[in-house]
Amino acid sequence: MSTRTLGDLIGVLEAAYPLSWAEDWDRAGLVLGERSAEARRVLLAVDPTVAVAREAIEGGADLLVTHHPLLLRGASFLPADEGKGAVVTSLLRAGVGLWCGHTNVDRSTLGTVGAWIRALQLADPRPLLPGDEGEEAAHGSRRFGLGAVGELPEPTTVGALTARIAGLVPATARGILHTGAPEREVRTIAVCPGAGDSFLEAATGSGADVYITSDLRHHPALEHIEAAADPAAVPALIDVPHAASEALWLPLGAELLRGALPGLEVIVSDQVTDPWGGRAE
Repeated sequence: MSTRTLGDLIGVLEAAYPLSWAEDWDRAGLVLGERSAEARRVLLAVDPTVAVAREAIEGGADLLVTHHPLLLRGASFLPADEGKGAVVTSLLRAGVGLWCGHTNVDRSTLGTVGAWIRALQLADPRPLLPGDEGEEAAHGSRRFGLGAVGELPEPTTVGALTARIAGLVPATARGILHTGAPEREVRTIAVCPGAGDSFLEAATGSGADVYITSDLRHHPALEHIEAAADPAAVPALIDVPHAASEALWLPLGAELLRGALPGLEVIVSDQVTDPWGGRAE
């Protein structure tokens, strides 16, 4: 077997998740590393934290692939005694590359939205925000759009669905939250992995019984559930911690790399990068 390089791995990732699919403000792509460097092992994680960088180094990874970018804004200083600088310094010293895929991955049938469609077994899925779907990429990836709406195989309840989601995503201190009565019946699902409270109106207009997303703030969530005198007139809300909602993509990314590059060692990090580590009641 010929020697594989970081460029080979990145070629697979960017063929399945074209950088042109990313939002203009995003910073997806190769952040650190030499494309010509040999690559035998890759670690996938949600966030490029200091702990995740150490895991990549200690595990002998040649490339760290994360969903969230390391730097969304420009940086003039990256000293090694600060978090971002520590990540950069430690990865460069160890010769570990870093590739970040964000909103380009979010739009893919092999990305975060595709992972949720599979996990919930949604039938006849359609984009929550239509208009940019349909483009074919490589390795079976297709541009889907942001968020998804689809039908569950069997009706359930808000409470039962919340419990099911808690079993699908990594456990966090906060857990999974829902609005309204747990016995409310659910058949049609709207989901937007990551921060999605800007799509509350779209979720209501989709006819969904429940909207699953992350980072729901007090006022938008309260205004949503108070928008009608009848609570059933708007979707119930299920709030999933941000990093946990996007961790569902990691096995799909690993499956992509293993299928395209047989023999490559692909490891999925089990680190929970949610910032909250405890709670009191």
